[in-house]
Amino acid sequence: MELLSRVLLWKLVLLQGTAVLAFSGPSGPATAGSAVVSEAAVNWAAGGGAVLRCQSPRMVWTQDRLHDHQRVVHWDLSGGGHGPARRLMDMYSAGEQRVYEPRDRGRLLLSPAAFHDGNFSLLILAAEETDEGLYTCNLHHHYCHLYESLAIRLEVTDDPLAAGARWDGEKEVLAVERGAPALLTCVNRAHVWTDRHVEEAQQVVHWDRQPPGVPHDRADRLLDLYASGERRAYGPPFLRDRVTVGADAFARGDFSLRIDRLELADEGTYSCHLHHHYCGLHERRVFHLKVTEPAVEPRPRDSPGNGSSHSSAPGPDPTLARGHSVINVIVPEGRAHFFQQLGYVLATLLLFILLLITVVLATRKRRHRGGYEYSDKKLGKSKGKDVNMAELTVVSDYKNNILKERAELAHSPLPAKNIDLDKEFRKEYCK
Repeated sequence: MELLSRVLLWKLVLLQGTAVLAFSGPSGPATAGSAVVSEAAVNWAAGGGAVLRCQSPRMVWTQDRLHDHQRVVHWDLSGGGHGPARRLMDMYSAGEQRVYEPRDRGRLLLSPAAFHDGNFSLLILAAEETDEGLYTCNLHHHYCHLYESLAIRLEVTDDPLAAGARWDGEKEVLAVERGAPALLTCVNRAHVWTDRHVEEAQQVVHWDRQPPGVPHDRADRLLDLYASGERRAYGPPFLRDRVTVGADAFARGDFSLRIDRLELADEGTYSCHLHHHYCGLHERRVFHLKVTEPAVEPRPRDSPGNGSSHSSAPGPDPTLARGHSVINVIVPEGRAHFFQQLGYVLATLLLFILLLITVVLATRKRRHRGGYEYSDKKLGKSKGKDVNMAELTVVSDYKNNILKERAELAHSPLPAKNIDLDKEFRKEYCK
């Protein structure tokens, strides 16, 4: 009865355990950003073919129709006088469990819902001295090529006060009383171990091309490849029909890009993006392609006998450029650019309206000033005319009076003039 109560207590602890396993692989949903895993500069001669290698065995698509052997967890024990490590038990994602030692059947338990809730902890119902050693919880994902493990050391003691868990700097050390249940915690709730999606909808590979001087975020899409077999081709027309990827790319994990009849206009940066959303794989391989002129073979010399050349065909014109001329047009994106251009147009229109208003006001002001000056000139002219007329009248009257006096003097005799000689003499004396 006491053993049964302990088993129920350990089962409750198993269901409520919150310890999280720290693995070397991804512990949560992978980010959508691609990590650059390789970058290379390649040179190819114009006129030939170029191959940009992009391979990954993790992208090999193997459809699992049984839905059972994709993921597996197994517990191993090493040390404790057992010699080399031995397999204790394993369980597949479909729920099938297998215990290797007959004595461990009924003693070692794994939760049947481990691949649904991410709890892969191992429960030993009654710990014995032979159970001591180093236990490893191993998670394998054959489809995604993921292998992760966690180590726990188990010690069996007769002292109830010594029972408990501690950390030795590398792994957990669990001490349990002899005959008591032992719970070896192994928890990983990453979606790759608990969920299962449609693989062919989770794998995609695409190739991008950046012409010289164009940043990565404005690259042109060349190809889209899906594990379901769908393919989409993009890119400029002169390049679209000359790029190919093998039809069995997802079967071999080889997504190398081949460019036929290489031209000088094909230069640029090519990127191979590998996305496996289910397995959390997001990789990018970058190739800086430089196209060189083909090597020109030296022309054979003329034969010394007849002075004629061995080849009568004319050589190629070196002034003719190979390849097509490419004009890269970068179309701005986003509303910010639209509002910026609209602001420029409105500002220009406002300045034009202000300039027009200024010209109109200046013209009207000049017209008003001109009218006042014209009226003043008119008034001045009229006043001047009046003044001149009055002056002319006075002058004419003055002239008439002088003429009259002269006429009277001419007709009348002059009066006798009296001269005082004494007075004149005094004046001369005074001087």
